[in-house]
Amino acid sequence: MKVAVLDDYQRVAQAMADWSSLQGCTIDFFHEPLGSAEHIVSTLAPYQVIVAMRERTRFPAAVIDALPQLRLFVTTGMNNRAVDKPALAARGIPLCGTPWAEDTTVELAWGLILSLAHAIPIQQASLRGGRWQSTIGTSLRGKTLGVLGLGTIGTKMARLAKTFQMRVIAYSPNLTTERAAVVEVEAVDKHTFFSQSDVLSVHLILSDTTRGIVGAAELALMKPSALLINTSRGPLVDEHALAAALHRGALSGAACDVYSEEPIPPKHPLLAAPNTVLTPHIGYVTKEVYTAWFPAVIEDIQGFLAGSLVRQIPL
Repeated sequence: MKVAVLDDYQRVAQAMADWSSLQGCTIDFFHEPLGSAEHIVSTLAPYQVIVAMRERTRFPAAVIDALPQLRLFVTTGMNNRAVDKPALAARGIPLCGTPWAEDTTVELAWGLILSLAHAIPIQQASLRGGRWQSTIGTSLRGKTLGVLGLGTIGTKMARLAKTFQMRVIAYSPNLTTERAAVVEVEAVDKHTFFSQSDVLSVHLILSDTTRGIVGAAELALMKPSALLINTSRGPLVDEHALAAALHRGALSGAACDVYSEEPIPPKHPLLAAPNTVLTPHIGYVTKEVYTAWFPAVIEDIQGFLAGSLVRQIPL
């Protein structure tokens, strides 16, 4: 049985679990993105098991159908929107996952907020360049945090905002006042949300109805002093409109951990936009998360080999 472990960018997957317990299996670790669909197919054609790291590599139906040896697909986490589930189902290929480890995205989101508010990257670069106190930061106390999406992560964001003595408002297309009341935040309409948020943090699931939910019209409603944070999914935000808003000073700053295309291409508009803090989708990239995920991956493969699937994801 040949097993492909994909997108091990930091070259740590092998050390995060006891892969030798998969007796009779040959395991190959891939450290670079596989790129085009053609390259994915040519590289993975001999493998019976594919282990995907979240949604780093896309597996549309055409790719899945071109992998004749594939017998099991494993993803870290319990959902993967980059994999065509009907294509797996049509071929009888099971999809298994791993338990979600920790909501480390919340920690990163607050790190990005604080980095922007206090101009930490700018101040560090300035200090290393020989200057002292080159700009002025802003306090979060008394400001309004707008949480776009009040799910598990959005709820934790809202509750932590109270420790900074921030007002919290929330909006999503399906948010009810009852749900917001449970979290003790104020549900507002779309116009109020974008126009009153001093810090807007995106925490929605990507779907046909949420794609591009932060576009040029929404950005035009925001304060010139506002900050926008996206640690959810890149396509939720119109990145070209965001870059344009930053260039003309319509926003004070933006921080992103996710992008419409990953890894981010060299000519991505946000790379040249001013007042940005950009990270390479590291919201879940921690030792604690990886040491929970990779042993679970091994359990998934062992279960498949034993004829008893574990953590099977419905197709």
